[in-house]
Amino acid sequence: MPVVAIDYTPAYEQGGGIGRYVRELVGALAACDTATDYRLFVAGGHSRAILPSLGSNFQWKRTRLSPKWLARLWFRAGLSVPVEVFVGPIDLYHATDFVLPSTLARTRTILTVHDLSFVRVPDAASPRLKAYLDRVVPDSVRRADHVLADSQATKEDLVALYGVLPEKITVLLSGVGLQFQCASSGVVMTTRIRYGLGSHPYILAVGTVQPRKNYGRLIQALALLRAQGYDLDLVIAGGRGWLEDPIYETVHTLQMTKHVRFIGFAREEDLPALYSGAICLAFPSLYEGFGLPVLEAMACGTPVVTSNVSSLPEVAGDAALMVDPYNVEAIAYAIKRILDDGELRGKLIERGYAQTGRFSWDKSARQLLQIYSDML
Repeated sequence: MPVVAIDYTPAYEQGGGIGRYVRELVGALAACDTATDYRLFVAGGHSRAILPSLGSNFQWKRTRLSPKWLARLWFRAGLSVPVEVFVGPIDLYHATDFVLPSTLARTRTILTVHDLSFVRVPDAASPRLKAYLDRVVPDSVRRADHVLADSQATKEDLVALYGVLPEKITVLLSGVGLQFQCASSGVVMTTRIRYGLGSHPYILAVGTVQPRKNYGRLIQALALLRAQGYDLDLVIAGGRGWLEDPIYETVHTLQMTKHVRFIGFAREEDLPALYSGAICLAFPSLYEGFGLPVLEAMACGTPVVTSNVSSLPEVAGDAALMVDPYNVEAIAYAIKRILDDGELRGKLIERGYAQTGRFSWDKSARQLLQIYSDML
């Protein structure tokens, strides 16, 4: 029986984004593969309870060392302590979050690179984080036996920016969880009350409060719409991030304090109701490796306005209104179209349901299982 270790740390440490990607993918692997011996590696995994067992062929491998300390050990101090010290003898190691630790020479390696936003949109990352990623990610990509990209756009960036051979990269698309479906009016109201949203119609934005999500321009678009007589709020569901102060300053400068609601990181079980209660999802990101909220909103019957850059056209297909994320007027006009045109709204909802049917975690897990098999 082959032994595969997977870095599960993002699923343990991060609520959304890459954390959800790893949780969903590993859960789908457990549902379709009982033959492989899996070791789920969790850095800092002694600080709180681990999730329940995924199956008899899954084992938890934990260390008290936090992700920060392991990064210092592997990438700052340059100590070549192999990951096998923590997970035991393995045939293949899958690094799921941009960076590949030291491994023994015989161990095959796969690295997932979710995006190259820190290269494409350098001002959207903190200088310290960008300097770290600029040094560590290219080296990890070079050392990995194979690289997984979240989208064709990310694959093309890896080829163009790092000179990676196309045959070394496989595009592994994300799925959309079965929990994302249209919520009942009662559940929507309960969720509104939980987050203090009142009864005002709202635009929903989902993602960490940081520059790449383009919240500054979205807030400006909201101000334009309100100036035109549209009584709308903007609800931003996302934890606090980096370089966030200018975003809050925009709210105060435009006197939108009463109409922009930062509700923090929303519980995963509340997201379907938040999507279902929204007029639309506004996701005008400057760059995305994939963009899960686009599919999640569509699965909940919510129209989507998103950017025409990076991976987002791949994800949205013909089921969203695409805009130039740097054009505030274009963002506002797309939202206005959804508000004013009931026929368009209905078409977007119908197309959204069809678009989500093309993505599933089961399909992604079976593709990943084939990649593991080919490498072993």
